[in-house]
Amino acid sequence: MAFFCLLGYCKMGKRFMNPASGGTCEEIIEKRLTGKRLSLDEGLGLYSCDLLDLGAAAQKLTKRLLPDAVTFIVDRNISSTNVCTVGCDFCAFHCDPGSANAYVLSNDEILRRVGELVELGGTQVMVQGGIHPDLGLDYYLGVVRAIHEKYPAIHIHSFSPIEMDVLSKRAGMALPELFRIFREAGLNSMPGGGAEILVDRVRERTSPKKISSGRWLEVMRAAHEAGLKTTATMVFGHIETREERLTHLMKLRELQDETRGFRSFIPWSYMPVSRMSGGRDKNQLPEPPVVPAGGDDYLRTVAISRLMLDNFDHIQSGWLTEGMRLGQAALAFGCDDMGGTLVEDKVLEPAGIKVNTRKDDLVRLIRQAGFMPVQRDTNYGIVKVFD
Repeated sequence: MAFFCLLGYCKMGKRFMNPASGGTCEEIIEKRLTGKRLSLDEGLGLYSCDLLDLGAAAQKLTKRLLPDAVTFIVDRNISSTNVCTVGCDFCAFHCDPGSANAYVLSNDEILRRVGELVELGGTQVMVQGGIHPDLGLDYYLGVVRAIHEKYPAIHIHSFSPIEMDVLSKRAGMALPELFRIFREAGLNSMPGGGAEILVDRVRERTSPKKISSGRWLEVMRAAHEAGLKTTATMVFGHIETREERLTHLMKLRELQDETRGFRSFIPWSYMPVSRMSGGRDKNQLPEPPVVPAGGDDYLRTVAISRLMLDNFDHIQSGWLTEGMRLGQAALAFGCDDMGGTLVEDKVLEPAGIKVNTRKDDLVRLIRQAGFMPVQRDTNYGIVKVFD
C-alpha cells in the first residue's frame, strides 16, 4: 500500500454507488469474484468505484505463471517501412510515399537487427510497418523466410491485421490461404496492432482509411482458425467514450469465447504530441478527448479490463507509453506481464519516446514493485526465474 500512497493513490472515503446497474460497486465486484460475467452496464459502473477496490479485485483474478511472478520477454520491434497511405490522425510515425524521409528495410538490414537481438539473448522479433503502396506479398514472405532460415529459434511475431488485410486484397487471396502460406514460411504468431477502439464511429473519425472493426475481428478470427495465436490491443483516452471502451472489451471477449486465440491484452493510452512537419501537426485528433487518460484513468481501465476480460489469461503493463512508475503501479491493478524489452521502437520515437530498455531494467522494475521477475517466451513458457 505504501508504494501506491507515494504515487497519490491512497484509499480515502466510502465506496460509490453504481447508478448504471442500480447496485453498489461491492455487488458488481463480488459478482465477478464469484465467477460470473459482467455486462456492459456493470463495466461502466466500475468506473465509479474506488480505485484501490478495483485494484484489489483485479489482483485476485490475475493468473500468474508462478506465485507473485511478473513476466517479461526479450524482444525487438523492427519497423520495416515508415511509408503509409492510411494516414491515421494519431500517428506521428508515418510519412507519405516519395517523402525524403521514407525508407524500406532490406532483408540484410532486418537480419542484422535480428542478429543483435540474438546476441542479447532475445527470443522474439516483431516486424511490422506502414501500408506501403508498392510492397506486395513477396516482400513480406521474403522477410519471414529470411529470418526463419537464418535464426530458426527466433519466434516471428509479426505483421498487423491491417497489413494482412491489405496483402489479402492485393494478392486476391482469401485469408485462410494467406495465413497458410505465411505459416509455411515461418510466421509463428501475430501482434494485435490497429485495433485502437473497435467501434466504427471512432475509427471513421480518427482513421477513416483503416479497416473497420468488423474486418479487424474477421482477420483475427481467420488467423486463430489457421493456428496463429495473437495479442489484442486497445488505444484509449482520445475521442472514445467509456461505453465505447467497454464495447471494445466485449468484442474481444466474444471472439476469445469463439477461438481462444488471444494470448494477452495490451491496453495503452493515446500519447499526444505536437510535431510540426511542413506546417501540419502529424499527431492531431479531429476533436478533443472525451475522457483524457491520466494515471488514475489508466489504472482504472487496466483493472476494469481484468474484470471484464474473464477469458484472457494475461494483461500487459504499458510501461512504454505510460512511463516506468505508472507501469510498475499497473502490476498491482491486474497486469501480470511487462511485455518486452523492445530494444527500439521507431513508431514511438517521433512522439518523443526513446526506447533502449534492457533485461536488467525490467528485472529491477519488477523487483522494486514487489514481484518476482520471470523471463518468458512468446508462448508464456518460462525461460529464467530471477528469484
